[in-house]
Amino acid sequence: MELKKVYTCFCTDVIHEGHINIINNAKKYGEVIVGVLSDAAMIRYNQFPTVSFEERLQIVKNIEGVSQVVIQKEVLYDETIEKLRPDYVIHGDNWDGESMTAIRRNILNNLQKYGGELIEIPYTFNDNVRRIDARMREKLMMPEFRRKRLKQLLSMRPIVKAIEVHSGLTGLIAEKTVVEHNNEFDQFDAMWISSLCDSTAKGKPDIELVDMTSRCRTIDDVMEVTTKPIIFDGDTGGLTEHFVYLVRTLERMGVSAIIVEDKTGLKKNSLFGTEVEQTQDSVENFSAKIAAGKAVQLTEDFMIIARIESLILERGMEDALIRARAFRDAGADGIMIHSRKKDPAEILEFCDRFREEDKKTPIVVVPTSFHSVTEDELAGHGVNIVIYANQLTRSAFPAMEQTARDILKYHRAEEVDSRLMPIAQILTLIDEL
Repeated sequence: MELKKVYTCFCTDVIHEGHINIINNAKKYGEVIVGVLSDAAMIRYNQFPTVSFEERLQIVKNIEGVSQVVIQKEVLYDETIEKLRPDYVIHGDNWDGESMTAIRRNILNNLQKYGGELIEIPYTFNDNVRRIDARMREKLMMPEFRRKRLKQLLSMRPIVKAIEVHSGLTGLIAEKTVVEHNNEFDQFDAMWISSLCDSTAKGKPDIELVDMTSRCRTIDDVMEVTTKPIIFDGDTGGLTEHFVYLVRTLERMGVSAIIVEDKTGLKKNSLFGTEVEQTQDSVENFSAKIAAGKAVQLTEDFMIIARIESLILERGMEDALIRARAFRDAGADGIMIHSRKKDPAEILEFCDRFREEDKKTPIVVVPTSFHSVTEDELAGHGVNIVIYANQLTRSAFPAMEQTARDILKYHRAEEVDSRLMPIAQILTLIDEL
């Protein structure tokens, strides 16, 4: 009699007793087929691999009782179930959260098409498993793993999405927010530590007043509770003699990239444009700053990205392109082009023209003003990284101000309570050791 097919999928770098328990239970029902989630799918589902895909594949092949190992290319099971048509899919009963609920629903919908069955095994969670999970998370947080993650993402993702964070709590939001929409999972790939938002959170003006010691403390707060790569807003980078020390510090901490703008003097936010006096550095001076920063790097992982202000300061497209070529040739690992126009036309023109002559150098954009453009449209014009540079800060302030006003107005908190997140839900964001 032909054995029935039993399918399970692993999204892990380490096999522990919980996985073995799944396999042992699966063997009771028939031939065990195990899927190994691809690197791209793991990243899309908020789990960055710390070992190569080939190593993960071999780990599963070595498990006793596994008759076949396949590659599952997507987090959702549509393609795999359609191809294998297993009699049973076996999974732990840990369906907590929106994303896990969506996966369970997806499995059931696919099995229902031909009469397959989902078998749910009590999730194994004891002190040993907890220690293994904690060690894996600690490994992901280590500088040598985190620092290189942005370059890895650039090689694997059509477009890398970063969102601003300015505290451990906002870092956790960036880290843990995963949505399922139109049968796809999505999340933020990286975090942007913005000079504007870091200064604002401290009640300081955005004029490079917050010193680097304080800004590095923000990085520490974020790194302590997250694993995703960090892109640091370095403003002008300061004097070249100071910039090289900043590069060394950020690289040592495990930051993946610094973005520095080609302006000099007292920092004024770019979105003021020509409404305030802003001085653009010379091509020669800024190129020398980039070259000096690259010269002191100790690894190939860290990226220095040159931010070009020509469109902001109305110096024209040709000036922006001249600078892009020069800064790339000086060693810049990427080019950020900025605009404060609501129409993305000039940004897209720059990307198209730069891509005509340079197919590889990453392009970064910050669609704060031209926010109607989609990520797919940007990717179609050669953009590699999109940074949502201040949206968390801007969404938090109106909500907090309205809450404060209503408490003052009603002399109690009842009227605001319906729009507040429960304390218990906030606490679930924060992992305990």
